[in-house]
Amino acid sequence: MPTRVLPFWSPKFAQAYVITMRPYLLFISGAAGLVGLSFIPDLTCGRILLAFVPFFLSYGFGQALTDCFQTDTDSLSAPYRPLVQGIVTRRQILTVSMIGLTAVVLVLAYLNPVILIIGIVGVVGLLTYTYFKRTWWGGPPWNAWIVAILPIMGRFVDRGYHPALFTGPGAPTVSAFALAVLVTFLGYVNFVVMGYFKDISADRETGYRTFPVVFGWRPAAVYGDVTAGLSAALAAWVLVLVGVNVWSVVMFGAALVLHLCAQVAMHRTRDEHKTGGPIANGVRALVLYCLAITASNKIEWAPFLVVFYVFLELALRLRPERGQV
Repeated sequence: MPTRVLPFWSPKFAQAYVITMRPYLLFISGAAGLVGLSFIPDLTCGRILLAFVPFFLSYGFGQALTDCFQTDTDSLSAPYRPLVQGIVTRRQILTVSMIGLTAVVLVLAYLNPVILIIGIVGVVGLLTYTYFKRTWWGGPPWNAWIVAILPIMGRFVDRGYHPALFTGPGAPTVSAFALAVLVTFLGYVNFVVMGYFKDISADRETGYRTFPVVFGWRPAAVYGDVTAGLSAALAAWVLVLVGVNVWSVVMFGAALVLHLCAQVAMHRTRDEHKTGGPIANGVRALVLYCLAITASNKIEWAPFLVVFYVFLELALRLRPERGQV
């Protein structure tokens, strides 16, 4: 008997779409956006809120969009997902995702029209990601640059900002911001590489030549070590340039420990079904690096950042499939 497709107006469709968004990963884009916002000298609460909500939701819309092009491998590695089950259609998910991403870009463009161009480039990157995921060299960096433009968009929320990321006078804040963007990029490269471990069998069967599929477990784990180490070193450099405080030190320390645990655990196992824990720790580490940088710039945001992280933990605990991240 054919599976009944849920109509757009059904509450169950909304639930299915939320599952497709991966709510526990919205904290990555939220934290990346906060990094950029934290470098703005003066920012009103209204402007922060108007920017933060689109940043937070952007990962979910982007994740749902890319899922539409990866049902072949997802049907083997993540059969719980609504698209794989057939209770929602690719057209439905594409429609809602594009509407959501358009709204995200337009709200941020209202804050600064320059963001419109960056946002369109990011959406094009999402639409082409699956092609690069099929290559061992393309998937992680291609996915990561899309996330790394979020702090840049966040910095442009300041309408008076004139970018001098790599060609400016070398003032500490300019250098620190450029490094913070690199932290986001490398930390997300690490997350993507780690995430591929849980899908090795499915990717191999469906023709995705990811780094672990092509080179094997140990080289891929070393790839993760390198990106984890670089992201940690650059995050520490940012904190030194901006100035440390107790909140940034605690968050950075927690991120460092979690990243180390994740990498060690990935070396110790060869079972892709036991990679959920290390991958989740990689997510925690990336978010905490971003929060540490944010706290270094804006110590007065610390209470919100703590609550933000607590909700990340709750979202991770409530994910529908504990082995999936």
